[in-house]
Amino acid sequence: MSIIYFLLWVIFNGRITVEIVIIGALISFVLDIFIRKVLRLNLTVRNLLKAVRLLPDILLYMVVLLVEIVRANFAITRLVLAPEIEVEPCLVKFRTPLRTEAARVALANSITLTPGTITVSLDGNDLLVHALNREIAKGLEGSVFERLLSRMERILHA
Repeated sequence: MSIIYFLLWVIFNGRITVEIVIIGALISFVLDIFIRKVLRLNLTVRNLLKAVRLLPDILLYMVVLLVEIVRANFAITRLVLAPEIEVEPCLVKFRTPLRTEAARVALANSITLTPGTITVSLDGNDLLVHALNREIAKGLEGSVFERLLSRMERILHA
């Protein structure tokens, strides 16, 4: 990976001089050690290619998250402005099929970012979510977030 860091250093500098080569080699080497030892990331070319393959799915996830946030905002606004609709807050516990901790945390955070829901607890594969209304709570288990995160897990572990 040091070679990739070095090549990026040279490309971003736009010219090659003795100073740029020496400083770039030193920084690339130290950066590689830092990433492996301190951050405990194993950045290999294979892992980088997997990350590149994930990029379209990550972008899709971000778009879906934004759409869900906007939809939930309209639903919450309707609850607030319509006095005839009775708010029925509830706690919903469900088990997610996601295998990695990172995917489960991403799911919990996505639920919390969506207005009207807050992830109260994440214990292994079990999530406890507070929903402002029972209608909102219905779509939690098997949500689009779970499907997209599951797809990303399959790509990473293929």
